Amino acid sequence: MAGRPIIIDCDPGQDDAINLLLAMSSPDELDILGITTVAGNVPLALTERNARQICDIAGRTDMKVFAGCERPMQRELLTAEHVHGKTGIDGVEITSPGTPLGEQHAVDFIIEALSTTAEPLTLVPTGPLTNIATAIERAPAILDNVAEIVLMGGAMREGGNHSPSAEFNILVDPHAADLVFRCGKPITVLGLDVTHQVLATPGRRDRIREINNDAGRATAGMLDFFNRHDTVKYGSLGAPLHDPCTVAFLLAPNLFEGKACNLTVETASELTMGHTAVDFWHVTDRPDNVTWIWSVDADGFYDLLIERLERYGDD
Repeated sequence: MAGRPIIIDCDPGQDDAINLLLAMSSPDELDILGITTVAGNVPLALTERNARQICDIAGRTDMKVFAGCERPMQRELLTAEHVHGKTGIDGVEITSPGTPLGEQHAVDFIIEALSTTAEPLTLVPTGPLTNIATAIERAPAILDNVAEIVLMGGAMREGGNHSPSAEFNILVDPHAADLVFRCGKPITVLGLDVTHQVLATPGRRDRIREINNDAGRATAGMLDFFNRHDTVKYGSLGAPLHDPCTVAFLLAPNLFEGKACNLTVETASELTMGHTAVDFWHVTDRPDNVTWIWSVDADGFYDLLIERLERYGDD
């Protein structure tokens, strides 16, 4: 039986890259129809190259990869090389990818896939929501074939990681996020409140370093680099592994706890631009539009990640 059909929309980024490795290790559960890339952590030319290099590492040069929007819908592009390094996936050696780049624009691929699918698809965005929102804006009928959206973005109790009020993915393109959160489809949100619980501590990185394959070594190298910024920023024992929470949720939802809430995105105030106002206690009459994930079994998360990376086999 084929796995759940999904499209992963991403901006690699070390954590996006590890999320791709987790997804590609799980073909029985997830049928990846394509990987679409967007400008975010680094510019588009790097995010599409990085996605293709990760496909090479996974031995999936057959994977369909498409480049999408190179800037947000209304704002100038904000990037995060100070976190991810000049390549976006510092920690691995950059090579010329063998996995080809599809000729189609990512937005066109998303529209086509959703227009022709035999069953509803799950969208898994782990970067700014520009590609997804643009596809919805151009062809709103595609929403009929969206089963659900499982995304990484936003924050409530954790505040912001790129401004005092906003998480990076939402801050980069708040207008796209606003459109997506108002689309009327089931949306599961894994924001900083939960991703800050899955820290890549030294012990967890050591377990990954012991995996004797390219995927394990790449993951360990990227985490070693990724940690150098966030451990100082947060004063923690490890960097939070944000984006793999999305695929982990699809593979093992029992590891997570969530709650139906209303989520509204700030698009008017420069002071709080990109803030996700999560009505966790239902103090307004605004209708629920997301499942807000607020807790995770962190040890179970890393057990899952390590078991799946081991599936790539020993060298």
